[in-house]
Amino acid sequence: MEEVLLIKLGEIVLKGLNRKTFEQVLLKNIRRRLAPRGEFTVTSAQSTIYVKPASPEADLDLAEEKAGKIFGVIAYARACAVEKEIGAIQRAAAEYLKNELAGVSTFKVEGKRSDKKFPLTSMEAAAQVGGYLLSKNPHLSVDVHNPELTVRVEIREEAAYIHGAPRPGAGGLPVGTGGQAAILISGGIDSPVAAWMMARRGVELTAIHFASPPYTSERAEMKVQELLRKVSEYSGRMKMYTVEIAHMQEEIRDKCPEELFTIIMRRFMMRASTRIAEKTGCSALITGESLGQVASQTIQAIACTDAAAEMPVFRPLIGTDKAEIVSLSHQIGTFDISIEPYEDCCTVFTPRHPRTRPSLPFVEKAEAALDVQALVDECLESVRCVEITPERIYPAETASF
Repeated sequence: MEEVLLIKLGEIVLKGLNRKTFEQVLLKNIRRRLAPRGEFTVTSAQSTIYVKPASPEADLDLAEEKAGKIFGVIAYARACAVEKEIGAIQRAAAEYLKNELAGVSTFKVEGKRSDKKFPLTSMEAAAQVGGYLLSKNPHLSVDVHNPELTVRVEIREEAAYIHGAPRPGAGGLPVGTGGQAAILISGGIDSPVAAWMMARRGVELTAIHFASPPYTSERAEMKVQELLRKVSEYSGRMKMYTVEIAHMQEEIRDKCPEELFTIIMRRFMMRASTRIAEKTGCSALITGESLGQVASQTIQAIACTDAAAEMPVFRPLIGTDKAEIVSLSHQIGTFDISIEPYEDCCTVFTPRHPRTRPSLPFVEKAEAALDVQALVDECLESVRCVEITPERIYPAETASF
């Protein structure tokens, strides 16, 4: 009895003439993500992807765990594959699902016949398998409306597959089908969730983090790397660029109105991020802002911030409240890391009374006291870059923009 993993496609099936392109990207992502778990064959047919161990070292348990975090997968199920003969299917169903059957009192069988050469219809095959399971498990009864266990029999071209209830996948679109964008990542709760949400729409991520040594610690930067490692379990590998901005922040503090500190700082972040994004192939920026959550996230403040960016800025959390964001952070495993007490650059020199409705001319007039271009150039002269994967974080290298 061969055991395989059946992966069901989600939104991809709604695509038209370019559906094949989406499927090929998903297959590539699955192969890459499963490679550290051993050697598998990954093939696609009839809106299902088949993952089969190709060596004794291949760990199907880990493959199953990883499959649930690959965007583009709507559901997955561990199944046994048997020859397409009704007696073999009956025996395999009783043996493969014996533990599940022993633990319930009601069940039903659902059949699906993709191979029209099979002599029985879907309903006939389901009825014969159901009758056999009843004969082997006298404690069971059939409940077609609310069964405790649904046995699924899929008769496909290559084999018949038997499994229980599929588990939900991550959904969304395969990473790489939605272009590239740069996420401005902090150590808070919001931006890792924003990164996850955009990756779920097929966006390949590059991360940009702003640090302020000596005001922020190395541990704060390591915290951000760990957050991205969690996100990478869904998005796949990414690079994180760390930009040091302490001198720029000191210049703003010393030469600009205190009430505008955060707005002007964020405008500098947009300028620096645009430079990095353009040179790394990204077409947009992503932030974790939610409308009205803090003073710098009013409509007027956001408009002033975006005026400094030279590419689209996506804010996937813009209409969510904090409770919704926290719930998502628990779901993807970033919450406990986000609340570790290591502050980031956004907490340095925080104004006592920030301007909540700034006008762009007022901000630009205040900003004229600074040598904007020189400060941006200085920040980007020596940028640290690390590559982050679900398994490890690679040593830092230096980049210049």
